[in-house]
Amino acid sequence: MIIAIDGPAGSGKSTVAKLLASRLNFTHIETGSMYRAVAWKAQKLGLDLSDAERVAETAKNLDLHFIPGPDGQKVRVDGEDASPYLKSVSQAAAQVAGYAGVREILVARQRLMGAEGDSVMEGRDIGTDVFPNAEIKFFMDADPVERGHRRYEELKAQGRDVDLDHIIEQVKKRDHEDRNRAVSPLRQADGAILIDTTKRTIEQVVEEMLERVQSYSATKIP
Repeated sequence: MIIAIDGPAGSGKSTVAKLLASRLNFTHIETGSMYRAVAWKAQKLGLDLSDAERVAETAKNLDLHFIPGPDGQKVRVDGEDASPYLKSVSQAAAQVAGYAGVREILVARQRLMGAEGDSVMEGRDIGTDVFPNAEIKFFMDADPVERGHRRYEELKAQGRDVDLDHIIEQVKKRDHEDRNRAVSPLRQADGAILIDTTKRTIEQVVEEMLERVQSYSATKIP
């Protein structure tokens, strides 16, 4: 079974997807980390991120693996644990994610990963482009101001000196870029179940998703 979870930044996709996968004993695949890994590697190589062709070549040659561990899933890029660096390249990731060449390469990898077994895959185009025939599709969303608050609290917990209003504006800007990009724009897939996470706890959201999955599975039992 493929469970596709899409939604904008700060909607809670990664946290919920990880917990849902754990409860179901499915593999968790966070596709956003793949785009961040490409952006991080391109920056490390000193590439101009506006050079779509060279960035796509970087994606093609990238040795990327998700490694489960006791402290959570790690992202290994060309033999190096890139996990600590990937959150800092979100804006660069949004830029490279708009390149058709990069998306073509990473979507092909995502389909191979998903085909290996039961998976919870999350991103921004899973239900629309990567796995449009996924058995269950969710679209998570929340008020952009609340999503900005979530990101602000996350960064503050990391000891970062951040401004709340600036973070909220960044969230709104990312929303606009994701929903209006020419290649695979963010949108709710046909048949996707809308989950509004505004003012809801993580556990409430996970429980609703589990009920949906269990209900679907029950209808498929011969």
